[in-house]
This record gives sequence, C-alpha cells and structure tokens, in this order.
Amino acid sequence: MLNALEVFTTVVVGLMVGVEFSVAFVMNRIFDALPEDSGQLGRAHGGRMLGAVMPVWYITSLVLSAVWAIAGRHHDGAGLVVTAGALLILSVVMSILLLVPINNRGKTWTPENRPEDWKEQMNRWDRYHYVRVAVIIAAFTLLVAALA
Repeated sequence: MLNALEVFTTVVVGLMVGVEFSVAFVMNRIFDALPEDSGQLGRAHGGRMLGAVMPVWYITSLVLSAVWAIAGRHHDGAGLVVTAGALLILSVVMSILLLVPINNRGKTWTPENRPEDWKEQMNRWDRYHYVRVAVIIAAFTLLVAALA
C-alpha cells in the first residue's frame, strides 16, 4: 500500500510541476507574443481557470506528501519526503502571499479596466512564479529520489 501511495504522490506532484513549468516557460511566452490585447486577455482567462484548479492541486500534493512522510517514517528516504513536504509548504505560502494577490487582480482585467502598471504586475508575478516552479521542481526531485 505504501508503494502505491509513493507512486501516486509522485505522479500528482510531477503533473503539477509540468503544468506550472508549462505556464512559466510556454504559455506565458505564447501570450506575450500575441498581438494587441490578446495576451493580456489570455493571461486573465488562464488566471481564472488555473486559479480555480491549482489551489486544490497544491493542497492535495502537500497532503499526499504528509501522509507518505507519516506512513513511511521508518523507511529509507523519509527525510527526503519530509523535506519535499516542507518545500511544498513553502510553495503554498509563496502562492498565498505573493502570487494569488496579483492573480486575483489580473484575472479581472480587460483592456478597458486594467491598470497602467499591468505589465509590471505580470512581470512580478512571472518572477515569483519562476521561484515557485524551482521550489516545486526541487520537491518533486526529492520525492523521486525517495522512491529509490
């Protein structure tokens, strides 16, 4: 049963990393290259869509990692899982304090109501997101290493 939990947790976290990596290095670059206001509208729609899904995914990943850490506390790799869990906690805290406030504003913007500094706010969100992606990649890497 523990093996199934380990694999399931690793897959869930890995898929989350893939989505967030894609947002950072694929989707936002595509949005930024679109003509006129299309990119800003795409980011707003993405913020609404992923803003509804990702909190559940982050919390689920964190809970699964915690369950794995508790269930496997006497097995090799337990320290790696605990460290991965700590990194996932950091990613949730970063999200709540840094990214969600910007996302909550950005998902309501249209070309008619966006603030003058909307691009700067999106660039700030991107910078925070790059750090968060690095944190969750590190967590995923530790979970994979704990499987061995």
